[in-house]
Amino acid sequence: MQDAPTRSPFDLTDRVALVTGAGRGIGRAIALGLAAAGADVAVSARSADQLDAVCDEIGLLGRRALALPADLSDLDALADVFESIEAEFGRLDILFNNAGTGFRKPLLEISPTDWDHVANLNLRSLFFACQHGIRLMQSQGYGRIINTASLTSFLGFAQVSVYGATKGGVAQLTKALAVEFAQSGITINAIAPGYVFTELTRPRFEDPVTRDWLMGRIPQGRHGEPSDMVGTAVFLASAASAYLTGVVIPVDGGWLAA
Repeated sequence: MQDAPTRSPFDLTDRVALVTGAGRGIGRAIALGLAAAGADVAVSARSADQLDAVCDEIGLLGRRALALPADLSDLDALADVFESIEAEFGRLDILFNNAGTGFRKPLLEISPTDWDHVANLNLRSLFFACQHGIRLMQSQGYGRIINTASLTSFLGFAQVSVYGATKGGVAQLTKALAVEFAQSGITINAIAPGYVFTELTRPRFEDPVTRDWLMGRIPQGRHGEPSDMVGTAVFLASAASAYLTGVVIPVDGGWLAA
């Protein structure tokens, strides 16, 4: 008879995580959720003040925290973030790529500068963050990479063509890298949030016509909260998901099922 396991498969004690775009919204919630599960967490975003506040909250959970303010669309700054994590912690077990941006604009009004602004952060930076993360994880034969995709990875929405193109790319990149590194001990998955109430999406929910349409379209009848993303993220960051890779999981209140 086998002994019962002494550690929950969802326990992240002493794992080291990096969460990008962690100053607020989904990224902040994920950083705190990983810390609550036992991980030490490095957080990166543009705003030093926001990161310091998140680190204070992580500290109250009894875990180590490291604030790494950076413009992650700058590949030199991105490389510095990973160098700092290696210097501080000596390893990286979990990478949650959440940094991203977007805008609503008709196709015929989009400029090359608009394209670069979104694509450089949402896809180019994420690609090279995966590269940096995998280099650290390969030496230890273990790692969990989680990318933030979107409903626009699956569906077309008007006036978000650039954002949708990048999030479609995130989904396909997740699958390609998962296959490439399937035998390395590194799993690579993504979550696709539905309509989540954050500072960035507040204008959509404050418009009564848009809000009524959204509430009528979501089977659960409510918008998501950043905290709704945490359970799936902890699962994908943990040993419980060891046989799951190359999957994009919608966390959308049933939107894609309807």
